[in-house]
Amino acid sequence: MSGWVFEAVGTRWEILTASPLPQDARDAVVGVVAAFDAEWSRFRADSLVTRLSQHPGAVPAPADAADMLDAFRELSEATAGAVNPQAAPADWTRMLRWNASELSLSAPAIIDVGALGKGRLVDLVLAVLEGMPGRVIVDAGGDLRVRGGSARVALEHPYDASSAIGVAVVADGALCASAIGRRAWGDGLHHVLDARNVLPVRTWAATWALAPDAMHADAPATALFFEGGEELAARWDAEWVRMTTDGRVQRSPGFGGELFLAAV
Repeated sequence: MSGWVFEAVGTRWEILTASPLPQDARDAVVGVVAAFDAEWSRFRADSLVTRLSQHPGAVPAPADAADMLDAFRELSEATAGAVNPQAAPADWTRMLRWNASELSLSAPAIIDVGALGKGRLVDLVLAVLEGMPGRVIVDAGGDLRVRGGSARVALEHPYDASSAIGVAVVADGALCASAIGRRAWGDGLHHVLDARNVLPVRTWAATWALAPDAMHADAPATALFFEGGEELAARWDAEWVRMTTDGRVQRSPGFGGELFLAAV
């Protein structure tokens, strides 16, 4: 397969296709990524969510606001508020409101869609490649979606990037992962935070979720760090694996991949 590698939204992307991507397809991908980043990146001073967080009010809703924030509502309800866009740790939907046409914030607050945003962007990128024949794989730093075939994907060990705890087969679907070692700043300090107390999680080291699309794999991969994650995954027809910080592994009953460690 032909590969195209580039950097975007803080991670390495690779798109694999049966034949080389023409320039117009690459331009379409770049455009989709740039538009999403300009709307949803909390790391950009000029993004829509940054401007809204600093100057609350109402703005025209991005095209995918309702889909993402509706999913966040389910995430928050399933995890008792542990996962939300961090507009507020308690009942964030009182501050952040949305519909098909409008996005509004009632007071200054961070809007962070990281729990499912990269998965959503993977789906958007794959959508603009609809005309590409054969198998297409969009991989955004380990969050990936496959169309027109299947791929065997190693489940990277969270404490040793050179080894894997198992292998998943992704067939016309998506696999997303999250691990406490991906973005860490010291002993026990990492990016997987409980929105209720803004503290790093301690029990789980890594999660993987398989679903028909990347947004609905990315969100359970985050939820599985908390109570309620298993129920959300089941409701969304997502299969999963997760590993504790002391090396024990759990899997959903329907996970069809291979694990090299015994599941408990």
